[in-house]
Order: sequence, then structure tokens, then C-alpha cells
Amino acid sequence: MYHYNYFWGMHIFWWVIGIILIVLIFAPWNFTGQHKRKDTPLNILKRRFANGEINKEEFEEKKKILQQN
Repeated sequence: MYHYNYFWGMHIFWWVIGIILIVLIFAPWNFTGQHKRKDTPLNILKRRFANGEINKEEFEEKKKILQQN
């Protein structure tokens, strides 16, 4: 009977280890302590300009509009 109780103890132990590993793999946590920065409208505009989605004139015009607020 001693081995039966030992088996269930180890069985639960491995389930706990497995659940912890699954949580660590799929958790959206940032372990460095830095929160993911949200994109500001100006950062989005800069990225669009860098990707070539908008030209320089559009960039300058929209940048002025954003800086007015």
C-alpha cells in the first residue's frame, strides 16, 4: 500500500509541473518587467512613412495635424 500512495504523489507532482510549463509557454507576460509599449499615432505614422505607404508630403501634413492636438 505504501507504493500506491507514492505513485499518486508523483503523479500529481508531474501534472503540476506540466501545467506550470504550459502557463509559462502561453502566458503573454514580459519577464523583464517592461510593459509592451502601445503605439502612438505619431509612431504609427512614422512606421507607415518608413514602410513607404505614404510619401513625405503626406507624412509632414499628417504630422502637423497630430501635433496640433
